[in-house]
Amino acid sequence: MSDLRDDNGLSPDQWLAAEYALGVLEHDERARVEARLASDTAFVSLVEEWQLRLAPLAGELNEVAPSAALWDRIANALPPSSDLRAQPGLWQSLAFWRGLAAASAALAVACLALFIYAGGFSGAPPPLAPLLASIDGGGHRHFIATVDPSHGNVAVVPAAFAADATRVPELWLIPADGRPRPLGLLSATQAVTIAIPAALVPHATADAVLAVSLEPRGGSPTGQPTGPVVASGKLTRL
Repeated sequence: MSDLRDDNGLSPDQWLAAEYALGVLEHDERARVEARLASDTAFVSLVEEWQLRLAPLAGELNEVAPSAALWDRIANALPPSSDLRAQPGLWQSLAFWRGLAAASAALAVACLALFIYAGGFSGAPPPLAPLLASIDGGGHRHFIATVDPSHGNVAVVPAAFAADATRVPELWLIPADGRPRPLGLLSATQAVTIAIPAALVPHATADAVLAVSLEPRGGSPTGQPTGPVVASGKLTRL
């Protein structure tokens, strides 16, 4: 189950039912949930309720045709032989599938957080629309973040970020003036929710950027990035 903090009054069973409905549970935990569904009618009702609430989201997604450039990159990544079983390639790469699974699960959990912040469980419309950022660098998606201006926090889920043994990832908000503001430390393995200082909430807008730098343990000692900025992404409204 994800490590997103429960800031919306959801019980552990409600979180578990939501994550099962989204399909983001790992194999062992999913098996335990399915065993529970065979005998726990109350939990079955929770899962069915989440399935009904999440189903409309799929209908709002527009189909996007892959570009010719994307197909070219896929073709170039495949082995030259037409017999894919004879040569290891992208589709046989364990690292590829692990990375894809991590990014997909991260995106699903971020969507769940966004849905809850938007009032999907309570039915109440939010005063301010949430924002989403894909924090990328070096051709990889490192983190996915959702900013909830109404509650003044940002939820960040790791995707394909590789932990550093000597430094920690620190999240920065870069508003239109271009000066980074520190938000907090991230985890390479767990989702975290960070409270945005009240003075910075008005700067968390669609023209701002989230960035991640590598800092000494405990974070930057100067209030500005001291290590390399390894990833960044612009905040956008859905």
